[in-house]
Amino acid sequence: MAVFILVLVVVFVLCICSALLRWNEVRYRKKGLPPGTMGWPVFGETTEFLKQGPNFMKNQRARYGSFFKSHILGCPTIVSMDPELNRYILMNEAKGLVPGYPQSMLDILGKCNIAAVHGSTHKYMRGALLALISPTIIRDQLLPKIDDFMRSHLNNWDNHIINIQEKTKEMALLSSLKQIAGIESCSISQPFMAEFFKLVLGTLSLPIDLPGTNYRRGFQARKNIVSMLTQLIDERRASKETHEDMLGSLMRSDENRYKLSDEEIIDQIITILYSGYETVSTTSMMAVKYLHDHPRALQEIRKEHLVIRERKRPEDPIDCNDLKSMRFTRAVIFETSRLATIVNGVLRKTTEDMELNGFVIPKGWRIYVYTREINYDPFLYPEPLTFNPWRWMDKSLECQNNLLIFGGGTRQCPGKELGIAEISTFLHYFITRYRWEEIGGDKLMKFPRVEAPNGLHIRVSSY
Repeated sequence: MAVFILVLVVVFVLCICSALLRWNEVRYRKKGLPPGTMGWPVFGETTEFLKQGPNFMKNQRARYGSFFKSHILGCPTIVSMDPELNRYILMNEAKGLVPGYPQSMLDILGKCNIAAVHGSTHKYMRGALLALISPTIIRDQLLPKIDDFMRSHLNNWDNHIINIQEKTKEMALLSSLKQIAGIESCSISQPFMAEFFKLVLGTLSLPIDLPGTNYRRGFQARKNIVSMLTQLIDERRASKETHEDMLGSLMRSDENRYKLSDEEIIDQIITILYSGYETVSTTSMMAVKYLHDHPRALQEIRKEHLVIRERKRPEDPIDCNDLKSMRFTRAVIFETSRLATIVNGVLRKTTEDMELNGFVIPKGWRIYVYTREINYDPFLYPEPLTFNPWRWMDKSLECQNNLLIFGGGTRQCPGKELGIAEISTFLHYFITRYRWEEIGGDKLMKFPRVEAPNGLHIRVSSY
């Protein structure tokens, strides 16, 4: 009898599950939509997307082509894997294809962050950001801070086993914090860092506001960070001292053509920290990994940096002329970004019903411009799975239309050159000071973000 009841329960549950899946498919079966599957109500296919990553995309493309529908990260979504169509989508924000980041990311990064706004507001906020990281500002203000920080951060690593993932995460966040808040960054760095790491995890989660979820922890971390930054702004206003850093520039409304409210200033700071953190930390970690695995490339990049070091006194910092001479280093950074695929794609949202690729996309749907596969196109990159920085010594490769590792269209990463300067300076001091070998046994994941779940441990010795 018990077995019979158990069988009935199993059959009943299976029928309910089948009915839910069927209902969700019928719900989104609108005329003109591309083919695809929608998964479960509310959750959609988010679990499969996050767990299977590139394999999920390849399987769906094999079944439905390079333009298909799905439901991921809480939104009905069209996935585009067509390079030419992707370029069109990224270049045509004015035609109703605006940023469409997940609700969790919008909630946690703030409504004034540059990824959330569009039109004239985006133009204004982007202008305010570019004013902070212009070539002149990088040369005169930011690069000296970066150099000073990297010298200190990479001190006393010899004869230690270190987790390079942890160190590069700390490096990316604390270096940016120093550029933003100058000397005051030291006093808030540890509590800020703990909250920031929770914020990052929350941005790639389902927006379910329940205790224990990454979303709830990330949103609470945002509140704590806003409180810290508000206190810092209030203290600066009370002291009336002049500060030569990003926060000081944002607060000087009388000298700044871009006048921002405190809320906008705080969201701008969080945006700067968030956008640079993931790319700078992960690219630095993976460059260390790839250089370890490819001795010829390591020999070439070390030779480049030793030449720079030989013409300087030990205390002399890296300057802009040094950065310009790091041609192979730049090639290593581009190749690392390509091969590791630090950024898998970008999201857009339709502001009205529109036709794309022969299909009608309803208003409010997300479009996931999936750029990962283009990084492994053998026509663009011969032997695409091989780490080959030399391919980037041909500068024309940086200018080709399908290069989307730093975004595309009006949304190309405004901090691209600043990020390259940070990674280059980190590699300079790491390579000229140390040798290293991997301990082994550490697993690397490539999706949804590139990370080593248990860390990437290396044994470091003096060079």
